[in-house]
Amino acid sequence: MGTGRRLLLAVVCGVAVAGVYAAQPVLGPMGHDLGVPERLTGWFVAAGQLGYLAGLVLLVPLGDVADRRWLISAHLALTAAGTGLTAAAPAAWAAFAGLAVAGLFAVVVQIAVACAASLSPPDERGRNIGVVTSGVVVGILGGRVLAGRLAEEWGWRSVYAVLAVLALALAALVPAALPADARSRQTYGRALASLAGLFRERLFLTRGLVALFLFASFGVLWSGMALPLSGAPWHLSEAQTGLFGLAGLAGALGAARAGRWADAGRADRVTVLALALLAASWLAIAQLPRSLWLLAAGVVVLDFAVQAVHVGNQHTLTAAHPDRASGVIGGHMVFYSLGSALGAAATTVAYTAGGWTTSSLLGAGCALAALAVAVLGGRRLYARRR
Repeated sequence: MGTGRRLLLAVVCGVAVAGVYAAQPVLGPMGHDLGVPERLTGWFVAAGQLGYLAGLVLLVPLGDVADRRWLISAHLALTAAGTGLTAAAPAAWAAFAGLAVAGLFAVVVQIAVACAASLSPPDERGRNIGVVTSGVVVGILGGRVLAGRLAEEWGWRSVYAVLAVLALALAALVPAALPADARSRQTYGRALASLAGLFRERLFLTRGLVALFLFASFGVLWSGMALPLSGAPWHLSEAQTGLFGLAGLAGALGAARAGRWADAGRADRVTVLALALLAASWLAIAQLPRSLWLLAAGVVVLDFAVQAVHVGNQHTLTAAHPDRASGVIGGHMVFYSLGSALGAAATTVAYTAGGWTTSSLLGAGCALAALAVAVLGGRRLYARRR
């Protein structure tokens, strides 16, 4: 697992996940162009998340069945098909379909993370997962910056056209760059049964519920923020809104650092502290109508906290199930996808009903729920070990 392969897998993750989140800074123009009311534009993001949810259940287990390098390549090619369909969409239904397809095959992210975990010695697993996961952060947040800029220059459709080209290029590169997959394999049916069995495990459910509330809070911010920023008093353009992704790139630092903390055995402690930071970040984010500087500070803290918890979760679960890394990561990400979809759909409704204050209360509530699950679940697991 050399530097070149780590970086390649990080880029794969970034491009794939950008197809799911690139709509966030351009919800306004997408909705206007395709005839979707403002209160329903959050469903552009939710469509990708629901496709992602289906892929986590149906496609990620293939990572424990097939050669991962060819599986990654195929998923990237099909992700390109979904983003290409979105770019050419003549109506809302086609855009929703394209985003759902892009989300379905964006689960290549989990296969890439599992590949990194399986190629890593135990004492470097957290570090390598952290580096690859940082590609997800750059894809989500840097993709917003790129999407805002492209949309302002050439329209929102250009965002998806560029992502389609990048995904196709990576699909051609991956088979030559990654090693042959010499693992012993299981059948698809057994992989699905193994995934179902995880949902009866206390550690898995605790980490999963933390992820659900964690990414619901994340989705509330990033799927709802463009609406108040485009209105009074700020009236920011798509490109200016996308620049807030630069503040969120602190999450990439959080992902890389959290991997080292996890390798040192501090994943549980870091999870609780990071969730407390997440809840506190909403105090600054709620000031959006009054201060962009406080908003930016809150975004930095929120994204750092989210990625620190996310990497800690993945490290803990893959260490507990080293023989089925793809399945356990895919199962865990079911909660992630549900949380992101719920946050994306709920925040536009909350904003329409009560403004940014209502959206902020929703985001903070999700963060506090994640903290409560982590504390109570951690105590029960500790008691069982004793």
